[in-house]
Amino acid sequence: MKILVIGSGGREHALVWKLAQSPHARQIWCAPGNAGMPLERAAGTGKAVECVPLQADDLDGLLEFAKENNPDLTVVGPDNPLAAGIVDVFQRHRLRIWGPNQRAAQFESSKAFSQNFMAVHGVPTARSGVFSDAHGAKMFAATFHGRCVVKADGLALGKGVLLAYNQHEADQAIEDIMLKRTFGAAGEQVVIQELLEGMEISLHALCDGHVARLFPTSQDHKRALDGDNGPNTGGMGTFSPAPFLTDDELLDAARTIIGPWQRGCAAEAIDFRGMLYPGVMLTADGPKVLEFNARFGDPETQVYMARLENDLVELLDACVSGTLKDIQLRWSAHSAVCVVMASGGYPGAYSKGHVISGLESVASLPNVKVFHAGTALSEGEFVTHGGRVLGVTAWAPSLEEAQGAAYAAVDLIQFEGAHFRTDIGAKALGHRAPLA
Repeated sequence: MKILVIGSGGREHALVWKLAQSPHARQIWCAPGNAGMPLERAAGTGKAVECVPLQADDLDGLLEFAKENNPDLTVVGPDNPLAAGIVDVFQRHRLRIWGPNQRAAQFESSKAFSQNFMAVHGVPTARSGVFSDAHGAKMFAATFHGRCVVKADGLALGKGVLLAYNQHEADQAIEDIMLKRTFGAAGEQVVIQELLEGMEISLHALCDGHVARLFPTSQDHKRALDGDNGPNTGGMGTFSPAPFLTDDELLDAARTIIGPWQRGCAAEAIDFRGMLYPGVMLTADGPKVLEFNARFGDPETQVYMARLENDLVELLDACVSGTLKDIQLRWSAHSAVCVVMASGGYPGAYSKGHVISGLESVASLPNVKVFHAGTALSEGEFVTHGGRVLGVTAWAPSLEEAQGAAYAAVDLIQFEGAHFRTDIGAKALGHRAPLA
């Protein structure tokens, strides 16, 4: 098969890495890709992955490329082309593509749509309200005494969520999003949600329009600094499995969350084929959905691909074909940990072009994989080119071993301004102290 992957981050590199392992893979393109992806080779032919200079939101350019090169399957990584309707466009031209169509992608592209859907169909979630005026939003936040979550309705690169612990913070967050437009047009509406307390985990369910196959648990670390301090980011690291749910509790969460979601999709004739990724808070009243995403999480994908034993080409093809019922997911018993190395200043302003050293040393380590995210090539050297630069991923029989291997690899990599959290996985190991 010829495969086109759309996107340029660590998630897409992890998908390319796993897709390339399939004997079905004969040629893989990635648009626009990153500097690390050409290191991967398609198992079917040995051909290196080729990066195509087309941005993920260039729907016209991507369509023309697909019409000229006729990939057997296109895989969409990021949220913005899904929200823009790339699946609908490709399907109109009889091109096979994996990911939810534009209507189904609303579960992520509009938090207001998602919140209303959950309320109507009985998906457990936080009490919330949707507002298009700042005054009404502030009044509703006051009913929680300011302890709330303020979310930009639209897409904001995973950063359009602000936590407030008092009325002043809530008012400031509402003004930042709705009046100052910190997140641009995504802030035309806001969702105000009660601040839930508990342990947060990521669930993923692969869907083919009829069947949903649940992935193991993982836990992302959204805050920039150790101890869950600092601003929200796109994700500073993750691990899987997360030991906060037993197998029975995971199945129960699927029944209480995925079950009513599927029934709601059937009732509203929403054909969801792709990845449903709900962020879930484990509260004293049971699991509750914080929000839905309509694609693989990043950096969750990195640890999932390290543990997945199925052929990813076959899985994604079954989603498109509606034949997922014939496939059971298989997972390694190992734990996996991904530590994100970011540019200095991220998620705020940061500089680019800093030389990255140590990657060759890490490449020789067993059970370790460095997924590129914000990288480029300059005069034959890898340099920084984004906020999240690398996802250093390791897997081992125990979480503690995987964590140690990941941080040992991180210690071998250097670039100017590099910063990373030192406590990825610490909650699961029963401590929060920085690692030596």
